[in-house]
Amino acid sequence: MEGKQGDSSLDLSHLTEEEQTSILQVVQRDLELRRRDEGRVRTLERRETNSTRLRFLSGAWFSEECSKRHLNWTSGCDLVHATIRHRKTKSRDGSLNGLFNMEREDNNNTLLETEARVKDSNQEETEGTQSLKPVPTSTVNGPVSQEDLIDNYNGDTDSLSSLTETDPSSLRTSSSTNSLHSGYVLSGSMMSLFSSGDFGVVEVRGRIQYSLAYNSQREELQVKVYRCEDIAAARKNRSDPYVKTYLLPDKSNHSKKKTSVKKKTLNPVYDQTLRYKVRIGELRSRTLNLSVWHAEPLGRNVFLGEVEVTLALWDWTCTQPLWQDLQPRVYLSPDSIRSRGNIMFSIKYIPEGYEGGGLPLTGEVHIWLREAQGLLSNKGGAVDSFVRSYILPDASRQSGQKTRVVKHSISPTYNHTMVYDGFHTSDLREACAELTVWQREGLKTHVLGGVRLSCGTGQSYGEVVSWMDSTEEEVTVWMSMIENPNHWIDATLPIRTNLTRRSE
Repeated sequence: MEGKQGDSSLDLSHLTEEEQTSILQVVQRDLELRRRDEGRVRTLERRETNSTRLRFLSGAWFSEECSKRHLNWTSGCDLVHATIRHRKTKSRDGSLNGLFNMEREDNNNTLLETEARVKDSNQEETEGTQSLKPVPTSTVNGPVSQEDLIDNYNGDTDSLSSLTETDPSSLRTSSSTNSLHSGYVLSGSMMSLFSSGDFGVVEVRGRIQYSLAYNSQREELQVKVYRCEDIAAARKNRSDPYVKTYLLPDKSNHSKKKTSVKKKTLNPVYDQTLRYKVRIGELRSRTLNLSVWHAEPLGRNVFLGEVEVTLALWDWTCTQPLWQDLQPRVYLSPDSIRSRGNIMFSIKYIPEGYEGGGLPLTGEVHIWLREAQGLLSNKGGAVDSFVRSYILPDASRQSGQKTRVVKHSISPTYNHTMVYDGFHTSDLREACAELTVWQREGLKTHVLGGVRLSCGTGQSYGEVVSWMDSTEEEVTVWMSMIENPNHWIDATLPIRTNLTRRSE
């Protein structure tokens, strides 16, 4: 925060008492750090005889460069100090009086305390003991996660307090797998995949009431958030809660919806509808995440609990409000994710000589890659993806085929057909169709997962091979193709991450 020297004061009258207190704490912290640094420099001046080295260690070179570049500017802290002094001398009315009273007269006590700390730090430095521990500020509760940065820079402007969020994943290890009743199943916390760190601020408790409905005419998912009850208190027996939703695995700003913030309550009432434009078929691969947060002015928002709903298992005839207990966030390692979404395709075998007239001369396998649903990357959100195919044991470049790259989508449509010839029916029991889904990031690509269609025997032409590791579902699709020549076999299979590594 910087301001021009000509602006000797700021209008702080619109701030709440808490905001004013927070600002003053920052200003006082800045003053302490300046005094501490001055003490450090004085110690260096007594010890260091080399003027060039002193200039470097003291940071004088940096101050000189700053003074050259910013002749007409002063720091924001100095500007706030000037405002406080100006208002104190003018005796202006307003809610800032309490704030000004918190600043000790001429900062004498603060200066004495700071000098004492500098003296202590000099002693520690002389005796070779541990360095000074930083004094924590009251508004920051932990390291900033990747999700917090995304939220901060993706236009999170519903309120001033929606800056960043804190994840208390270290509190409990229970998974959010409670079911509403037999028809409604909650998944483990997928959202936690995109968070980092264990923050542990409040213990999660309470419950949330919501309902889901799908409007076929508008192709719109409607999430009605009614209220929360008995949620945790984030600050002195109160919280300023709001509800945020994501349609996972999309963690982009487009997927984020939020209610308004309710002030000073543990039983907020919202009665708000959050809407998503999405096709009904796509909901099968989505998970709805509803999380409750305390909105912290000028600091990190505090996680109060969440629920997740697997929409593939949701009973859409139920539109009544439902209560669900809030759950703590559970950290998931990216390596623990077994599936990265689903792949939809059709496969067909045409035996040799079926069409007559020499077409085809040998048997052909046709693979029609239609689309993928709910692609899940390590970072979440939309991805640039493509599918690559091989008919093993031929892993040569000539055997490899791939679709076009579909950009910025978690449910991409490929609509691409691969054709492989040279097959006899007996060859199919020794072969494996490997389909892998890849993510492209700039010039780099990495595999998300895939499927392998084969008889799953572990052998090919009498040799033990690692890639004959098809699951029961994958074996069923391959055998259906063999047993039903000239017919398309439609399939939707999970994009699994545990493909056995094959030797090239």
